[in-house]
Amino acid sequence: MKKILIVLLICVVSISSFATIKLAALMPMTGSVAAFGRMIYNGIELANELFPTVNGEEIEVVLLDNKSDKVEAVNTARRAIEVENVVAILGEVISGNTIAGGAVAEESKVPMVSPSSTTPLVTQDKEYVSRVCFSDPFQGLAAAILAYEIMGLDNTAIFIDVEQDYAVGFANYFKQKAEDLGKNYFYEYYKSGDQDFTAQISDAIAKNAGAFFIPGYYQEIALIASQARQLGFYEPILAGDGAAVPETIEIGGDAVNNLYFTTHYDPGAPNTTENAKLFVEKYTEKFGEAPGTFTALGFDTYMVVRDAIERAGSSDPEMIAKAIRETVEFPGATGFITIDENGDAIKSVAIVKIEDGEFVYSTTVNP
Repeated sequence: MKKILIVLLICVVSISSFATIKLAALMPMTGSVAAFGRMIYNGIELANELFPTVNGEEIEVVLLDNKSDKVEAVNTARRAIEVENVVAILGEVISGNTIAGGAVAEESKVPMVSPSSTTPLVTQDKEYVSRVCFSDPFQGLAAAILAYEIMGLDNTAIFIDVEQDYAVGFANYFKQKAEDLGKNYFYEYYKSGDQDFTAQISDAIAKNAGAFFIPGYYQEIALIASQARQLGFYEPILAGDGAAVPETIEIGGDAVNNLYFTTHYDPGAPNTTENAKLFVEKYTEKFGEAPGTFTALGFDTYMVVRDAIERAGSSDPEMIAKAIRETVEFPGATGFITIDENGDAIKSVAIVKIEDGEFVYSTTVNP
């Protein structure tokens, strides 16, 4: 009798193991960009709670912290694939880490879908790395349209974090549109982790900057804005999706009021899909506050991968990767998502303003 029970128990365990599809969430849960990782993972968790199965199998999400570090981005990607045996990766978050971890995914032929990495190099010449966010060529174009056509600005000081692929690329696409429009601009340089920007700000003021454009991450955006106001610069400040976290307001305080930034989503924008409405309702119910850009991107990353697995009818990573790039008009929280043959999402850019310490939807720039 005991032998029969043991055999039955082994069968149950085997069936349970067989009936689970494992995904890895490679997130910066600690380190310099942890705010992005925590928000994105909240969105992934919510999606997993609402849609926990696919093709009759349970979806297990394994969270691995890359500590906001490129070396750890590689290490966690290897662990996800070689130890956890996942069929797909949700992540990584910032472009430099996704490029690093994406090399492992590409070599191993396991699909990786980034929620928020916008640099073109993330997907360039890749078969297995895709994204659910827009890329920097269009974000740079949208930011320049905001600055020069919508706001009528000129002679913009572009503050560039020379250590971040995202910032350098984003600035370059903004610059290209500025040149097309015959507008003036100049560069001010800094490095991730810098705390004192008075030299760059003073130089920009001396050059009669009509606006600052900061295509970086939230810590530096907030500090530059604070120090600029202290030095008497009250002209417009613009940024990109790196500003789309509450920490921008927490660090910058009143100095970031009237800051405009380009981003992937805002709950104040028109909800265009049923999933968008469900996401806002369930996120607010679970967390007691309105969702942000990165939570929505996390939700969509999980949902797009789940949809690809469903359409592939398989847990084979290569078949899933192929199905991801056949995604057409998927109704996500951030709108309808189409992923082209290069792994890039075709999407609109939302423009958001910080007003009285709150994110306020302004307008949308369409592809």
